[in-house]
Parts: sequence; structure tokens; C-alpha cells
Amino acid sequence: MLEQKRPLKRKGFYVRMKLLHHKQEKKSCFYTYYKFLPCLSFFLYFISSYFITTNNPQPKPNTHFISHNMFQTTNTTTSSQNTLHNIPNYKIFVYDLPSNYNTDWLSNSRCSTHLFASEVAIHRALSTSQVRTFDPYEADFFFVPVYVSCNFSTINGFPSIIHARSLIASAIQFISTQHQFWNRSKGSDHVFVASHDFGACFHTLEDVAMAQGIPEMLKNSIVLQTFGVEYKHPCQEVENVVIPPYISPESVRNILEKSPANGRRDIWAFFRGKMEIHPKNISGRFYSKRVRSVIWRKFSGDRRFYIHRHRFSGYQSEIARSVFCLCPLGWAPWSPRIVESVALGCVPVIIADGIKLPFPSAVRWAEISVRVAEKDVGRLSRILERVASTNLSVIQRNLWDPKTRHALLFNEEVQEGDATWQVLVSLSKKLGRSHRRSRTVSGELRSDT
Repeated sequence: MLEQKRPLKRKGFYVRMKLLHHKQEKKSCFYTYYKFLPCLSFFLYFISSYFITTNNPQPKPNTHFISHNMFQTTNTTTSSQNTLHNIPNYKIFVYDLPSNYNTDWLSNSRCSTHLFASEVAIHRALSTSQVRTFDPYEADFFFVPVYVSCNFSTINGFPSIIHARSLIASAIQFISTQHQFWNRSKGSDHVFVASHDFGACFHTLEDVAMAQGIPEMLKNSIVLQTFGVEYKHPCQEVENVVIPPYISPESVRNILEKSPANGRRDIWAFFRGKMEIHPKNISGRFYSKRVRSVIWRKFSGDRRFYIHRHRFSGYQSEIARSVFCLCPLGWAPWSPRIVESVALGCVPVIIADGIKLPFPSAVRWAEISVRVAEKDVGRLSRILERVASTNLSVIQRNLWDPKTRHALLFNEEVQEGDATWQVLVSLSKKLGRSHRRSRTVSGELRSDT
């Protein structure tokens, strides 16, 4: 009996195992199927992403000027720039001129680094600014980027601006024939840069500059210029904004890393630069109105005065070591030494009667500098001694405010409070010249009546 039952048990066990085996096979099949689906999905996702990226490559970051031949968009914000929250609320259209008016000049690296290079710096900063628009019909101002200060003389290496008037005239001819915006406002909402000695007069000698005056074609426009005086002068008889000369912010940062603005200063009074021993030069003109000659004659032997007539590439490190930095006029009243002194924490001693200084609403010039009349230059030692014994520490404390330095330096992109920012603030006070705004206002007045 037992032998008969055993086969039955085995058969039942065999049948049960077969049934169980079939159930496990079905379960395994569904399990494998569902496990396969996520893998297939990921595979298809990566394949599709690859083809999308291949067919639509991401644009390379533009390290130079943005160039748009067509008016594509009204959006002026670039992805590379952080949003500036307090930027003036208006728009600037930057003309895309042929390269012979601007970028061709950059083949000489000095073009973007010398003291007249604000024309390049402002163009670069506006090109990536939030105020820029590619739609000229929504623009309040039109920026005309012409570089007139990059034609360096092969004789002495100095910038020559003999071509400036013809180059600007050619640019105006181009924009007035290619676009309607110059003609409709007669250029009143168009902005130029004139960063040379006597601004829009485009000459290095004052008597010649005054005789020639500002070109007629520019007289109705807005000029950003380094030249400015507080009295009537033919070279500022145009709507203008006084701007600082260009000083490299990188060079300033490098110096301050080694010699902080509030660090030790072992030079009492400093000047390095051109000094005529005999002030009447070969042209028969008196350089610096004799001021620099008096400084050399009276103070070059004074051990407290560190005065040198010869150039030295590391002179900014000497400024960073100095308490007072002499900033006498040259051919023109303004000087790059004024900005360099402020940026490097040396009290600027400004010797240029009637000079108009840049961005007075942002830079408290009376609180960070010493003014000496040209006729009093012979008393310079006593004047500085008095300052040193009375309010020098107060002047230095005001001078070393980083915001003051920042307001006088041009950066590659607009930064809140920097020199290009101050230009934008100054232009915001001239919105009455905007053709678009005037039409909007006149339209509102008509609708009211």
C-alpha cells in the first residue's frame, strides 16, 4: 500500500511544482517587461537630447561687441550680466556702425587702455547693458560709437586727432542715410564721446581749439567729454556731461592688493610727469600756464617733495605711497592724475583754475581734495603744511570710501555706481531731449484737450 501511494504523492508534487513553475515564469516575464520600460525611456531621452543639442547648438559667449544688423528684439538684458535693480529707466540704441569707425582701431592694444579710452569703455559697457535696446523705436537716446583717439602718431606715440572731424562727419552721414532717427530729431537725442584734451573741439592746443570750436554737426547733440570748466568756453557750448579720463580698474586693483589705500605712505608730496624747465616751448606757447615750471623750480630741491620729470611705468605704485599728489593742469585743465590719485587713496592737489570735475553728485570733491589757485602755486608748501596739521585725516577718511573710487572707474560691464553708471544717471536728467518722450508727452496733451 505504501508503495502504491508514494508514486501518487510524487506525481502530485510534480504537478504542483509544474504549475508553480509556470506561475513563476509568467511573473518573471511581467517583471522583466516593467523593468525594461524605465531603461528604454532613459535611453530615448538621452538620444533625443543629443540630436536636439546637435541640431541647435548653444551660442558661444560673445566676448566682444554685440552686433545685430536687424532689429530683433526689445529685450536689452544679456544672460551674462547680473540684474541691476536701480538702473535708470530708459533705453539706449547703440548703432552698429561699420568696423572702420570703431573696432578696427582695437588692433592696437593701447586703444582700449590709454587715458582717452573711455570712448571704448563706454561702448563696451553699453553694449551689454540692461538699458540697451535693439529696437530703435523704443529708444530714448542713440549712442554713436566712433573712436577718434586711437590714431597714434608714429613720431611720438601720442594720439593724433587730426582725423576726428572727418571720421565723425562720415559716421553721421552713414546713420542719417541708413536710418531716420538722426534726421527726425536733428541729432538732439544722439550721444557721442569726446575724450580728448578739449573735448568736442578736437584739438590739443587751446587757442586753436577755441578758434575752430565745436563742429556744427555736433552742436545739437549730447557729448560725453573729459573737458569741462566753470566759465564760458567755446569747447563746451554743447549739451555735455563731464566724464573722467580712463584709468584701468585692473591696474588699480593690482596696486591696492599690494598697497591698500589706508596703508603706510612715506612720500609727502608727489608728482611725476612732463615739466618744462623753460615754460615757453618751441611753438611759442606756455605749457601748463607756467605752473609746472614753478613747481619744479621751487620744490624739486625740497626733500619732502618727490618730483620727477621722467616717465616710469610703475608710477601708480608711487601714488599709492604718497600723502598728497600734485595734479597741475597741462595743455588742458584736466589730468588723469586726478582719477589715479582718488583711486589709489592719495589726496589730489588740484591746480587748475575753474576746472569742472566729473560726477559731482557722486564724488564730493570739496571733501576729498585740495584746491590751489594757479597764482598761489609758489606757496604750495605752506598750504599743504596747513592741511596736514588741520583736516588731513578727515579728507583721507572721505577719500578712502570705496564708492568714491568706484564712481570714477569704467568697467567692462556696467556696475552699479561705477563711471558708466554715473553717465547713465547724468543722461536720465536729459530725457527732455528724447524724441520718443516728447512725442509721448505731446500725444497725451492732445488727448487731454
